[in-house]
Amino acid sequence: MSAHHQVLIIGGGTAGIMTAAQLKKRDRKLNVAIIEPSDKHYYQPAWTLVGAGTFKYNSTIRKEERYIPRGVNWIKQKAKTIDPDANMVTLEDGENVSYNFLVVCPGIQLDPEGIEGLKETLGSNDVCSNYTDPNYTWEVLKKFKGGNAIFTQPTTPIKCGGAPQKIMYLAEEYFVKSGVRDKTTVKFVTPGSVIFGTKDFADTLNEVVKRKDIHTRFFYAPVKIDGPNKKIWFKLMNENSTPPEEGLGEIAGDNGLVEMDFDMLHLAPPQSAPDFIKISKLAVQDGPGKGWVDVDKHTLQHNTYKNVFSLGDVANLPTAKTGAAVRKQAPVVVENIMRILGSGELGEKEYNGYSSCPLVTGYGKMVLAEFKYDNIRDSDPFLSKFLDTAKESWPLWILKKYMLPYLYWNRMLKGKM
Repeated sequence: MSAHHQVLIIGGGTAGIMTAAQLKKRDRKLNVAIIEPSDKHYYQPAWTLVGAGTFKYNSTIRKEERYIPRGVNWIKQKAKTIDPDANMVTLEDGENVSYNFLVVCPGIQLDPEGIEGLKETLGSNDVCSNYTDPNYTWEVLKKFKGGNAIFTQPTTPIKCGGAPQKIMYLAEEYFVKSGVRDKTTVKFVTPGSVIFGTKDFADTLNEVVKRKDIHTRFFYAPVKIDGPNKKIWFKLMNENSTPPEEGLGEIAGDNGLVEMDFDMLHLAPPQSAPDFIKISKLAVQDGPGKGWVDVDKHTLQHNTYKNVFSLGDVANLPTAKTGAAVRKQAPVVVENIMRILGSGELGEKEYNGYSSCPLVTGYGKMVLAEFKYDNIRDSDPFLSKFLDTAKESWPLWILKKYMLPYLYWNRMLKGKM
């Protein structure tokens, strides 16, 4: 048995739903289908707030069926393989689905096996992650009585690259409120070279780090965790790595390893493109982007298969993997598909690398980091009339906690922005 669709979308997350909704708005007769196995849709940007006890986890979950656009076929299965030469996707049950256009946006997968010991201890032994269980992060925060609180991230690309430090700023403030800050050392340990890639926002975050007395360690790659014994090991990546400090319980060992004790450890797990993407002909075959979908960074069209487009976390794009990026990417994909259907040529709309990271710096404070390719600031001109989005402010916190969730469920997923 096989089926055929004019536009087949792999993934029913933010990217897939937005693209489908906008396509149907352009042409309600268009035959569109979404391959998505989950019956739940998650608003993950709020999980930072869940982990800090200021947002309800259940409020981040809704039924997927509510957001499948009217007239779109929902194939409630997993994609197993893609054959772009035959314009065919094989589903987990063995059924084949053919297409005229394929839109690839299945998101990103977590690979806890990428750090030795992480899979065995994540979600226990005070090793937590808002990427997997923000409720457990909140439990760890509430029972924390002092000691070393370490916040880290892997060497792989991750969705929402600012998330590991957002929860750190909130946690530090919670430690003050709970009366344990004076017996707590907060550390941000990262493989990165700077606190943030765009200067205006980095300047503010460096001030926040200084004000909160947070110890930063750059060019540190997490390689091993011993949850029961509360230890983590980092590999110094090069000669620019921040020197370890014995006074802060950092023990330099052989082969460039540094051992640290922790009483709380929050981390983003290693992440990658889904396995069925990595083994497909659509993936970059070698080099830094290996495994991610190989697309033109402006048109989002596949560099080999011209009836294939990709957006969202799975696309090999030199920008941050965020929902805000998807909001700018979806219209480009939709315009190009519609133009090819009409004239056989790509449209003129291009994606400039826009992404956004709402950097919560405390309860009631936020910086809105907006940037495009090459880490160039790209702040919203309307918001910028009223406030400097590179500075901490309460109105931006209100945007994060109340306005963005509303816009997500009621505007973005319905193809209205």
